[in-house]
Amino acid sequence: MVNVLLDTSVLLRWVAGQSLSDSAVGAIADPENAVFVSAATIWEISVKRSLGKLRVGNEVFDIDNDGFEGLAIDAADARLAGELPRHHRDPFDRMLVAQALARGLVLVTSDRRLASYDAKMLFA
Repeated sequence: MVNVLLDTSVLLRWVAGQSLSDSAVGAIADPENAVFVSAATIWEISVKRSLGKLRVGNEVFDIDNDGFEGLAIDAADARLAGELPRHHRDPFDRMLVAQALARGLVLVTSDRRLASYDAKMLFA
């Protein structure tokens, strides 16, 4: 069993039925694995949608339909995200890295720039 955390682009691609790496699909689809979606991802999608930078339907927010679990942001996550080295400037991605580190989750991402952090990653 592996606990995985999906980054925003991976969630969007999964919901849209777009291609992901075989290893990413395997980790997400395996019923033995717990798959998490952070509140930061939902927030990022909402912000980009309201700014007109992203066109997605409300189904992207129905994470329960795919068997995914929501992951809240707590104060320790916020502090860790703020203290991470500045390898990456995107605050949403930094939060996902912090949550993955704090909870021992494997971050499923297509952003190779995140590899400079010590979090476990699976590239999509």
